[in-house]
Amino acid sequence: MQETDFIAARVTEIIAEQAMMEPSDITDDSRLADLGIDSLGLVECIFGIEEAFGISVPFNANTPEQPGFDISSVGAIIAEVEKLVARQAA
Repeated sequence: MQETDFIAARVTEIIAEQAMMEPSDITDDSRLADLGIDSLGLVECIFGIEEAFGISVPFNANTPEQPGFDISSVGAIIAEVEKLVARQAA
């Protein structure tokens, strides 16, 4: 499994756990609100992602609309995590 596939699978698992869904029911186009994830759930997802990958996500729960970490969809979150992991490895 390539690292990007692993990242995508792990991020999806973290989000699915928070949404109380199966990872297979979540697509890259899924939006967190549509999955029933509220702002507290989003923070839990961010913590889970940080812990899983040993990264620091530039996200402020008080101002989620600020640029820095795209949370518009599951695919966008995966892409952001891939960038952070690559930056950390460099």
